[in-house]
Amino acid sequence: MDQQSILESLKDFLRLDQINTDPAALYDARSDRYKKYAKAKKVLDTPPPAAIVYPDSTEEVRTLLEFCAKNKINVIPRSGKTATEGGLENWKENSLVIDGKNLNRIIKIDTYNMQATVQAGVPLQVLEDELRKQGLTTGHSPQSKPVAQFGGLVATRSIGQFSTLYGGIEDMVAGLECVFPDGHIARIKNVPRRAGGPDIRHIVIGSEGTLCYITEVTVKLFRFYPHHKFYGYLVDNVDTGIKVLREVIVAGYRPSVARVYSEEDARQHFYHFYKNRCVLIFMAEGPAPMVKATSEGIEEAVSKYRNSIVEQVDSKLLDEWFDNLNWSQKDIDDEAQGMIDNDSHDGFTTEISADWETIPKIYHNVIDRVKKEFRKAKDLTMLGGHSSHSYINGTNMYFVYNYKIKCEPEDEMKIYHHPIQTIIVEETLKRGGSMCHHHGIGKYRSQWTKDEHGSAYYILEKLKGAFDPDMLMSYGNIFPREDGVKKYISLV
Repeated sequence: MDQQSILESLKDFLRLDQINTDPAALYDARSDRYKKYAKAKKVLDTPPPAAIVYPDSTEEVRTLLEFCAKNKINVIPRSGKTATEGGLENWKENSLVIDGKNLNRIIKIDTYNMQATVQAGVPLQVLEDELRKQGLTTGHSPQSKPVAQFGGLVATRSIGQFSTLYGGIEDMVAGLECVFPDGHIARIKNVPRRAGGPDIRHIVIGSEGTLCYITEVTVKLFRFYPHHKFYGYLVDNVDTGIKVLREVIVAGYRPSVARVYSEEDARQHFYHFYKNRCVLIFMAEGPAPMVKATSEGIEEAVSKYRNSIVEQVDSKLLDEWFDNLNWSQKDIDDEAQGMIDNDSHDGFTTEISADWETIPKIYHNVIDRVKKEFRKAKDLTMLGGHSSHSYINGTNMYFVYNYKIKCEPEDEMKIYHHPIQTIIVEETLKRGGSMCHHHGIGKYRSQWTKDEHGSAYYILEKLKGAFDPDMLMSYGNIFPREDGVKKYISLV
């Protein structure tokens, strides 16, 4: 169907105010934050969707998906717009963006059973504000917290800054409701745990819009304890910082924040105190006895590596840093304007995970290879990383790289970002790590999806074939497509 036919058909089951064809909105819907520089400079090479629609109910989502399935229209599920890996980028003419912003009702806050049920378009901050009035929290706090919405958080397998204590979104979801491309509405009930076959929540969590549209989510709740204690240290190297992280976690302690930054990465976050050293950070949070026990565990772990600890940092400096860590819609808008005004931006991140033994090897090999093999290495203004989410059997590494842009805006990702990301992914996969810890595969890591999963890719492939055989949902996400290769192949 062409755009006009799609719009005429939509009027049969949606109000006019639920159909958005504003040129600026359609341009914005061409891409997410992956191509933020090209987007700001108005040179995106992707087509606009036919329209953005805002369903008011699960039933309207079903009607929309049935309409798209019947007419073979590509669907881009959207909720919050904070994606960073091309997951919202449009690769098909006359696609339909189904935006969840009208699904914005907090259905129930159940303080006795410690769970809250919300529609997919409820912003995380909105629910948190309501919960804090009752002394509760979701425990979920990604940097996108002020603007992220629950449908997007679940679809991208989001993680928050307090994950070492509370877990990722997959640990918080009790149940959900979703709609499949054929219009089937599935509700996964809210229970603490069950052994009724495979955990079917995980067919939906992290599916990045490729299998279904999430309409409702129930998450666990926690008591909110404002009492916390920061610990910060300057350390000799990343390896030592990772060893201290491991010591704390393996001993059984769960600080809400546990991070180590390389010297380069520390410079941009802690320029006022880092002294050209790596920075190690912990935050103990919870009831006073838990904070006391966690603090003692941190101090004990640090003491074992005292020879590599340069000095302890005043905790007030860390409070100031953490209070300004989240970014709002204004921050996003200001960033875009800065790119327009200055013909530059602050670079990108690629996050991976592996076991404790492997993470330092990946880190050093990546840094070494980028410096030696990346043809535009002379344009780098920063190359480093930090570990920010730890588990009993390993941790993550957030590679961070900034660079001077010496090319046309439309070529930036192919010339700079993708060659660096390729090195990171190659080094991670050949050592058995995961190429994506929490930003998801999107469209621009999908060329490695089969390598990521190996023989288990069979399971993913069968799911896609069963639920979306016509490849209508988020075309290009997760599942590699040959016609997408030209979009990310390097130009150098």
